[in-house]
Amino acid sequence: MPRTLLTHAVVVVDPSDPDAPILQDHAVLVEDDTISALMPTDEAPSKADEVIDVGGRLVMPGNICAHTHFYGAFARGLAIPGPAPRSFPEILRRLWWALDKALTLEDVKLSALVYLVDAIRHGTTTLIDHHASPNAIDGSLSVIAEAVKQAGLRACLCYEVSDRDGLERAQAGIAENVRWIKECQATQDPQLAGIFGLHASMTLSDATLEQAVAEAEALGVWFHIHAAEGPADQEHCLATFGERVMERLYRMSVLGPKTIVAHAITVDAWEMSLLRETGTWVSHQPRSNMNNAVGVADIPTMLRGDVRVVLGNDGFPPDMFEEMKTAYLLHKVHRNDPRVMNGYEIMQVAYANNAQLAGLFFPRPLGRVEVGAFADLIVLDYRPHTPLTPANVPWHILFGVRGSHVTHTMVGGRLLMAERQLLTLDEEAITARARERAPVVWSRFEEYSRNA
Repeated sequence: MPRTLLTHAVVVVDPSDPDAPILQDHAVLVEDDTISALMPTDEAPSKADEVIDVGGRLVMPGNICAHTHFYGAFARGLAIPGPAPRSFPEILRRLWWALDKALTLEDVKLSALVYLVDAIRHGTTTLIDHHASPNAIDGSLSVIAEAVKQAGLRACLCYEVSDRDGLERAQAGIAENVRWIKECQATQDPQLAGIFGLHASMTLSDATLEQAVAEAEALGVWFHIHAAEGPADQEHCLATFGERVMERLYRMSVLGPKTIVAHAITVDAWEMSLLRETGTWVSHQPRSNMNNAVGVADIPTMLRGDVRVVLGNDGFPPDMFEEMKTAYLLHKVHRNDPRVMNGYEIMQVAYANNAQLAGLFFPRPLGRVEVGAFADLIVLDYRPHTPLTPANVPWHILFGVRGSHVTHTMVGGRLLMAERQLLTLDEEAITARARERAPVVWSRFEEYSRNA
């Protein structure tokens, strides 16, 4: 059993817990993929397969992203033909639904690799992805899984089922989810998991939802779906079905204690009560919501009402420290109240809640530096010039820590980056290949976008 020892660390056990200690000059012993001991450095064992002296830097739990899109990597720098989109539905048609059609299986894997390089660099060790590639559906989740394994990260994957590209592709999306989930259940790989993906109420018929629900129930799994991401989804649901989005998803048996609903921006009090009563997870993506001008989810009220809120990034760069900062600031200006969404509430969502959600998919605890948890750790070269205490950890993270402070990333006891040098991925080769493929993908994208 390989043994790795991190010494001379300032260990932040759990940023969400004001009672969790800050361990000064401590060592973390990792055996195989698990944290096996925490002790003062001068009490650490003298022998280990690898000893890493972190020299007084912070050791924290790796960050978790509750909702993202690896496939969007080629959108960086991409110009949408014609005038700028005026609404979220137009953004979907002319950007995202054109880009996902432009992807081959090779592009799908390359997009994932590009994204995972960023995740390692910025200390995001577990990601819950939501994939779409309508012209390359079959086997797409396995291709992404290959990239995840190559990177050494941890990910829960799904394919977003949608009727927007016709019945044949909707059926293929259902089949890809079923195939992937069965594979995960058979292999029990601690780095990989599956959930049943659905796009959104506004692109799903009752017939397709009924079939997806039947397949998911047979497999004993739940769903990952966009819902109420701005007014368009609600308006479509009211006009088509005579009910609001969460009411429809409840009627169709989509909501539940293992379902992730991304966004939930335009929900009313009754819909919030459904989310609470069913134990559904709501994933908040403030940077994306601001960029798409779709509104601000009422996260403070959801937290007050015990709705289970987690933090994602919706395909934005995987620096979850930036997502935390944005969430902290957005709700203050939206409510015109500096007391809204205090630092501990942000840490509760980003660390405790995200870890609890990840625990549904992976077999050992995540999100804490404690004995028995997966050794998913990050080292940060953050040297605070004011005291760092359990009571003020959130404000150090929100006002001091950045993803660029990450020097080491470890998942399951395996170092993926050391002293900012990637160990599992060839970043230079991946970047070079992406630069070759991007013009080809963009050319196909432009054709689809102009015809949207």
